[in-house]
Amino acid sequence: MTASKTNPGYFFEDFEVGQVIRHATPRTLTEGDRALYTALYPTRFALPSSDAFAQACGLPRSPLEDLVGFHVAFGKTVPDISLNAVANLGYAECRFLKPLYPGDTISTETEIIGLKQNSNGKSGVVWVRSVARTADGEKALEWVRWVMVRKNDEGAPAPEAVVPDLKPVVPAAELAIPAGLDFSTYDFEAAGEPHRFADYTVGERIDHVDGVTIEEAEHMMATRLWQNTAKVHFNAQFREDGRRLIYGGHVISLARALSFNGLANAQTIVAINAGSHANPCFAGDTVYAWSEVLEKAETPAPGVGALRLRLAAVKDDPTPAPLRGEDGKYAKQVLLDLDVWALVPM
Repeated sequence: MTASKTNPGYFFEDFEVGQVIRHATPRTLTEGDRALYTALYPTRFALPSSDAFAQACGLPRSPLEDLVGFHVAFGKTVPDISLNAVANLGYAECRFLKPLYPGDTISTETEIIGLKQNSNGKSGVVWVRSVARTADGEKALEWVRWVMVRKNDEGAPAPEAVVPDLKPVVPAAELAIPAGLDFSTYDFEAAGEPHRFADYTVGERIDHVDGVTIEEAEHMMATRLWQNTAKVHFNAQFREDGRRLIYGGHVISLARALSFNGLANAQTIVAINAGSHANPCFAGDTVYAWSEVLEKAETPAPGVGALRLRLAAVKDDPTPAPLRGEDGKYAKQVLLDLDVWALVPM
């Protein structure tokens, strides 16, 4: 008899509310992550691009893009939380608590905070709260997400439904401003645009104009880079339509990079308030983005303001059309609806 040593991943019936999972494989971030991120996404923000610019803003050197840490920390959770996922559904209460630099090592731990079986009895929704820490034990980022996971045994009894009560928005007072950040002598010419905090108004919509067509090889490389092992991204036989689903984080990073045109001075993301992957994305889709200013707030850091932004990504149609139809459902071209806080110069 041959004993299996492989890990099939958790199925819906394997999760329990209150369960804590310490995820394998801590990961040390390197300059290679910065280089590959820049190769994969058309990012041009000055703070994660230039040591000199970062030092002039009060930081010791240029941090990595905020989403590098998110992708790596998220990837740690996949073998346990979403290896058998149907889809990643949304995010909430995500806070970026400290900048990450090459040489930092991060590891991730997750608590199961909610469960609800779907009416078809074949899958269910799992809510989790994950925390990524550096090697010294300090929190680097934390977030909640919910994911639809297949059942392995459809006859397994449904758990008691527990749906967590989540904050719709991270309050501005709870944003973690990087230590030492100072935009009081901000170099607008080096950053690429003259627009500052006062130039943006609540309700304003910014069309980021540019588009990027997703290539199969690029999204596969990105998903491997983040050590994300979800089957839907790699195995074309795992989906009935025979297509590999684009990792939602790939779309997030594309939209963030595209937002440079109009929001070049939104140098760092400090929170994701909410997010939905509205429709699936596949290789060959062309991604466009637009943002809407939802809220403005001052911060205690010198010269630093915060903009709450809706960042939307749509496919194939560059027109900033409404996200939802008359039925309240997302329009079919909408890929991403993300609500974030970003820091800008006053």
